[in-house]
Amino acid sequence: MGDAADLTLDELRLALAPAVVDAAIFDGWTEEAVRNAAAAEDVDADVALLAFPQGAMDMIAAWIETIDLKMAEALPMERLADMKIRERIRALVQFRLDAVGGQEEALRRALSVMAMPQNAFRSLRAGWNSADAMWRLAGDIATDYNHYTKRTILAGIYGATLAVFVDDESEGKAETRAFLDRRIEGVMKFEKAKAQFLRKDRERFSMARFFGRLRYPAR
Repeated sequence: MGDAADLTLDELRLALAPAVVDAAIFDGWTEEAVRNAAAAEDVDADVALLAFPQGAMDMIAAWIETIDLKMAEALPMERLADMKIRERIRALVQFRLDAVGGQEEALRRALSVMAMPQNAFRSLRAGWNSADAMWRLAGDIATDYNHYTKRTILAGIYGATLAVFVDDESEGKAETRAFLDRRIEGVMKFEKAKAQFLRKDRERFSMARFFGRLRYPAR
């Protein structure tokens, strides 16, 4: 890790995150996990705890942020450019699943923590941020309501896929892959239908608009 004394608390939080995840498999998302991670990385435990002032959710948020960063590094826009949109999204979600492979117990405990009512806002924000990161890498530049609907839908797909992934004991996580493919296919069909509807809606003749233009001609 280098000299922890040279790191800010935010930097230390991210640097310790992988070790905290490994410890959380056995210790849960607890102070004990942070202490064990600090010992593994030769960091003062009391300083390490300062990096996670809000406990479990700070630890989980740091883990998610490290995955976001790794995803952006491994799958930059230029690498995805030749893929179709559905292939880009699938590749990005699959990268995230692969990134937590072998850490299912830590993930299961994290999902339980995130499902607590007091953590609802931060959990939703974390899901939204990850979905936003994926769409941006996929090349999405929407600024209208599509910006929000795409991210909301993808966050839902990702969350549902994680729930399947954590208990999937099939060979190569085949059940999770099939589940993800079905969800993405469903979204692509929805987006296609929505685009056709909106196009038809724009082309539909409007009597009110017609008379309005007669009364107030464009200048």
